Amino acid sequence: MADILMVVSAADSLTMRDGSKHPTGYWAEELVVSHRTLLDAGHTVRLATPGGAKPTVDEVSLAAESAGGQDRADSFRQYLADIGTELSAPLALADVDPASYDAIVLPGGHGPMTDLYRDADLGSLLVEANTAGKVIAPFCHGPAALLSAVDDSGSFAFAGRRLTVFTNEEELKGGTGPNTPWFVEDALRDKGAIVENSAAWTSHVVRDGNLISGQNPQSSEDVAKAVLTALAE
Repeated sequence: MADILMVVSAADSLTMRDGSKHPTGYWAEELVVSHRTLLDAGHTVRLATPGGAKPTVDEVSLAAESAGGQDRADSFRQYLADIGTELSAPLALADVDPASYDAIVLPGGHGPMTDLYRDADLGSLLVEANTAGKVIAPFCHGPAALLSAVDDSGSFAFAGRRLTVFTNEEELKGGTGPNTPWFVEDALRDKGAIVENSAAWTSHVVRDGNLISGQNPQSSEDVAKAVLTALAE
């Protein structure tokens, strides 16, 4: 069985274009569904955050209208409670040895737009894991974390790679709207990534070798399944 590292944002707010603070964190569905799918397949999943700080769930993601109904919202909340001990004591990214893991999974929520996209420890981790051909799987806003991966020459480690991400359309119509401080899709394109998106709010997964990405919360399970397929190869 594989050892999987799940990197989660430790941010609890996002500074908006107008300077206001927008409460945020990780998106419940993304963490719960991917974590559960990987765990149910018999793999080991360890959580890690910047500084080993306890991550904050975006409360909006636990509302019935966001979760796809009250039953799903309740199930997400219960699952988070069940893994509460792990969530309270994640690994610190600075202490992680990438050689100890077969895959790195990065769920979203807007949190990565505050911390992961510029976290030097994560950047070093991703560069080393990518060089070693380890599976790297960010989804929704998780691909923002890829922006931290700059090699010794100052080059973006994922330039020229095919991926998908929460789209500008989804951000404007169902995310944080026009007040969004920056758009992850645009930032990745600007760095040289080849962004391949699909219809808004539909599951969409792109695999480019060891890089597996998903477009939105609806892609959570399919990303995890793609990771399982890649690990079995």
